[in-house]
Amino acid sequence: MPGFFFSHSNVTELNGEEDCKLAEGKAHKKKQKSFGADLKSYLKCMVPHPESGIRTSNSRNVMLSAEEVIQWSQSLEKLLASQSGQGVFREFLKSEFSEENIEFWLACEDYRKTKSDHLHGKAERIYEEFVQTDAIKQINIDYQIREATAKKAQDPTHTSFDEAQKTVYILMERDSYPRFLKSKSYLNLLNQLQTNTSK
Repeated sequence: MPGFFFSHSNVTELNGEEDCKLAEGKAHKKKQKSFGADLKSYLKCMVPHPESGIRTSNSRNVMLSAEEVIQWSQSLEKLLASQSGQGVFREFLKSEFSEENIEFWLACEDYRKTKSDHLHGKAERIYEEFVQTDAIKQINIDYQIREATAKKAQDPTHTSFDEAQKTVYILMERDSYPRFLKSKSYLNLLNQLQTNTSK
């Protein structure tokens, strides 16, 4: 899926921002740095500077605006529709040790767009990584949904993971998303962007 993702706790490469490069260097040196501190550094780097933008993997310049960040508070759907929103929310979920939820949701979104001849391989990978009972990034779904998803993954269609994905979405919407909106990380980012806009 094209766009703006952050692997592990690395801060994305930015155009002409010295302090963000320092944050990136520190992230490499201090592996045991707290998730909160990583998120703070990441969010600090998200604040747009008039002379530069965030360079994404496909070399487009993306500038975060206060309006976009405000839209994230309207619904989880709007947050996840934004590449930047996905990145910020993912970092927040990492701080709560539940990033498997957004990773599974994104994998399902990608899976739905997969060509039919590649469905089997992708279904197997998603099942092994997120659904099976000893999965490394096991998602929180009940036994019935897990069993039904296992059966559907054996003879995959584009809708094989729909029920599990919907369950994970509702879990994020009811649980993590409200906490995200009240978090210092989100509120500080919004405040910094609004201050930046008024200058």
